[in-house]
Amino acid sequence: MGRLQDKVAIVTGSTSGIGIGIAKMFAREGAQVVVCGRRENKGQEVVDAIVAEGGKASFHFHDITDLAATDALIADTVEQYGKLDILVNNAANVALKDGRIDELTVDMWDAIFQSDLRGTFYACKVALPELAKTNGNIVNIGSMASCGGDLGSTAYACAKAGVDMLTKMIALQYGKQNIRCNCVRPGLIVTPQNESKVPDALKQIFLDNIEITRYGSPEDIAGMVTYLASDEASYVTGQIMTCDGGMNAHVPTVAQFRAMASRTW
Repeated sequence: MGRLQDKVAIVTGSTSGIGIGIAKMFAREGAQVVVCGRRENKGQEVVDAIVAEGGKASFHFHDITDLAATDALIADTVEQYGKLDILVNNAANVALKDGRIDELTVDMWDAIFQSDLRGTFYACKVALPELAKTNGNIVNIGSMASCGGDLGSTAYACAKAGVDMLTKMIALQYGKQNIRCNCVRPGLIVTPQNESKVPDALKQIFLDNIEITRYGSPEDIAGMVTYLASDEASYVTGQIMTCDGGMNAHVPTVAQFRAMASRTW
């Protein structure tokens, strides 16, 4: 406990899922957490839960697609707490319609990039001057979708691949100012908010390919993010950390050969 003691941290998109897990773990580790998102009632519930556990948190409205909202988020945080130590870019709109290249319109492509890449870029840009004052750091939340192609989610995967490279660019360009930047790519994470929406067949596909006996939880990602945000990771920057239970550690045919009780073809 106390790995983030007295740090001021913004966690975007922390009114649901992975973001809630990160915000709560940060608070347990001593950080003052700015919970933010578009749903004030949900955000206040997270703040209340943190405070009930003895942590410190406040809510700030934030729409990742609104540049002025991002300006206000950073400025208001510094005004309220006097500094900014950690920025976690978790907000993204995975509910936006996506598909194959022939199915995507330019408007659909632009909407996904606006939410999932431009919003992350701009939050980093605005936060950097404040992080330079505190030797702070950024943790971006990517996606295993950027690890390889699939049959859909084209724009989402491309946007998240951009987050991977943005992470490396920030680490390279601002490391000499003592700003670190890393990225965590979650695998299948089942949350209280999405569990009823994840079909059992999809869960089984992932379980067949995950190298441990379960799919992931928000706490799994929160643990990795907390480490990267802490001084324990002071020599870690520019890294893309895949937290997926080992799913991307093997060739794509492993699950099928395992079902055949065969080691190879």
